[in-house]
Amino acid sequence: MLKIKVQYFHLFFIFTFFSIVNIYSQISIYEPLNIDTVSSSLTDLGRMWTFDNIPFNYFESEYGFQPSEEWLEHIQKSALEFGGGCSAAFVSADGLIMTNHHCGRGQLIDVQKEGENLLRDGFYASTLEEERKIPKLTVDQLITIEDVSQEIFDEMNKGNNDDEKVQLCNKKIKELEEQYSKETSLLCSVIPLYNGGKYSMYCYKRFDDVRLVMSPDFQIAATGWDWDNFTYPRYELDFAFYRAYENGEPIKTEHYFKWSEKGAVEDELIFVVGRPGNTDRLLSVAQLEFMRDYIIPYQLILFNGLYDAYFYMFENHPERESELLNSVLGWGNARKSYAGRLVGLKDEYIMKKKKDFEEKLIEYVNTDPELKEQYGDVWNNLKTVFEEAKKYHKENIAYRLPRYSLPIYFTIANKVIEYAEQMKLPESSRKAAYQIEQIEKTKTDLCSNKFEYELQDRILLAYVKYIVSCLGVEHNLVKDIFNGKTGNDAVNYLLENSSLTSNEKIKTFIESTPDEILNSKDPFISYILKTRNKGNELKTKMDEIYNTVSVLNQLLGQIAYKVYGDKISPDATGSIRLQDGVIKGYEYNGTIAPSKCTFYGLYDRYYSFGGKTYPWGLHERWQVPPPELDLSIPVGFASTNDIVGGNSGSSVINTKGEIVGLVHDGNMESLPGYFIFLPINNRTVATDSWGLMEALKYIYKTDNLVKELTTGKSN
Repeated sequence: MLKIKVQYFHLFFIFTFFSIVNIYSQISIYEPLNIDTVSSSLTDLGRMWTFDNIPFNYFESEYGFQPSEEWLEHIQKSALEFGGGCSAAFVSADGLIMTNHHCGRGQLIDVQKEGENLLRDGFYASTLEEERKIPKLTVDQLITIEDVSQEIFDEMNKGNNDDEKVQLCNKKIKELEEQYSKETSLLCSVIPLYNGGKYSMYCYKRFDDVRLVMSPDFQIAATGWDWDNFTYPRYELDFAFYRAYENGEPIKTEHYFKWSEKGAVEDELIFVVGRPGNTDRLLSVAQLEFMRDYIIPYQLILFNGLYDAYFYMFENHPERESELLNSVLGWGNARKSYAGRLVGLKDEYIMKKKKDFEEKLIEYVNTDPELKEQYGDVWNNLKTVFEEAKKYHKENIAYRLPRYSLPIYFTIANKVIEYAEQMKLPESSRKAAYQIEQIEKTKTDLCSNKFEYELQDRILLAYVKYIVSCLGVEHNLVKDIFNGKTGNDAVNYLLENSSLTSNEKIKTFIESTPDEILNSKDPFISYILKTRNKGNELKTKMDEIYNTVSVLNQLLGQIAYKVYGDKISPDATGSIRLQDGVIKGYEYNGTIAPSKCTFYGLYDRYYSFGGKTYPWGLHERWQVPPPELDLSIPVGFASTNDIVGGNSGSSVINTKGEIVGLVHDGNMESLPGYFIFLPINNRTVATDSWGLMEALKYIYKTDNLVKELTTGKSN
């Protein structure tokens, strides 16, 4: 039954994405696309502005808005980088922080007490004393930005080849970061912009005492779960509040976003302030085609397999819901994100725009003798290097398996191989763990694995499909290790012929001589040993290729910056940006998505799907709305702001610097935004400040938090 469900889902998934391709290709379903008339625009490169390079003239001409230097400094210092990859902001003078629930939900288990389920039920500290410190969580406030491009360029120019240039660049970056950190007592990091056409030093103040103030129940923070991920209309309140402390006391800051009572209206200028993670909008067509044909499809195959494995466990083990939830949503997010990127790269409209931009830039360079001398060969060199990469890529990724979620059998095989190889050495040459006084403990550890066969065998299936897809069924390695089998048949063959599938078997196996272990027919050990040397050779070759690509891409960035300057924003690099836009609906699926959606929609989804927990269920506190909650109030909105992964938790503000929303996602049409920005239907999806405040008042009854948000002070 499960296999039928999964297969059905994959068919639905494919149909949905190819439908999106058609929408992109036509732009409007009512107007046939004439591909010959499609041309590029500088707006295709997006609107992710750095705070040291604000397009004042553009803001004035487009919106009639001219930000002051004081306004910009205040906005910059109110924003935060949250944890390992999200955005956030101060929202009170007493260090109150707002971000997304999904940015911190994985840490809730670290602070919950016996009998609590903070993921399911949420948390609220009504006093400072009740706030709970989150272990290892940090937030960073950007203080200064300084251009360090010339110092890095000068150092790179000393290199005789691409490998040397990359090494010198990395060494200089490390030196500069250490120098600036020492001089400023801040956390300083060099940020590459325009593919390395420019380098800026970003210096941050770090807060490492961060405490949880309020987290809602999971159901309202992720309504629709992985199904509604990257969709709109969207009915969720994906928020959480924390507080930054110093010396045991809440910090005091003059830089924070005040709260807007009723949010923003359609077509009103708004800004997203956050740290978009990564975009690749300046890449060559040659590299985009390589990603389309050689990189993303194989990543997607593995992500699909891992999602199926965890979704199976989730469906069949409801008692482990909280434990498995993040894995289901994480892999669901990954595969949908990469599928959306692949759709964009397969779309003729998008690729025609990318080719047109490249052709125009090449033509411009060729008409300028100085630019032609310096940059004229860049595009042909990139084509050449990616033709070279195609020869090695598939074997490279199959011989050097991704380490995330690696099946336990491969992990054990690596340990057993190291054990055998160490035991062949004279004791004086062995690592400490393999010397006489430690060897019994090491052997005990080798036989103390926690096997979770139901999950691990499905993860193994995902990797088998990945390997076969990369190498093909006729590859000698596939024939040898899998005995010519594929799918579940290959998995069964591996498990039946391995000595590493139980602690009892391993205990017996490691009593063999080192040579017997290394020459054994165990398929996991054989796979590692037969791919190791060639894998290392391939890594060396691909490192050389990507070093060349890195240098050529830096030249591409220099060209773009010289030609267009601040008319284009640099690709996202995980650094704080100011992203302009307006609240606006759009056409989709033959209808119109409203600019804002209300609480009514939340209850329509709940009742339309029978009130089931997965995926549009509601926590019991939400199931019967209180009379004070006006269901016509907006819960979320769509806007034309240019965002990407990493913007989760970004505040949406108006020109007064007031919170009007909280970013938590993009729509499906935003997924090709890694390569191109198309404001006609690329949308930011955000929680509305008005609806969020109503929920705090009438559902969660967090009176002190409401007061702090409205007054800007905790007491």
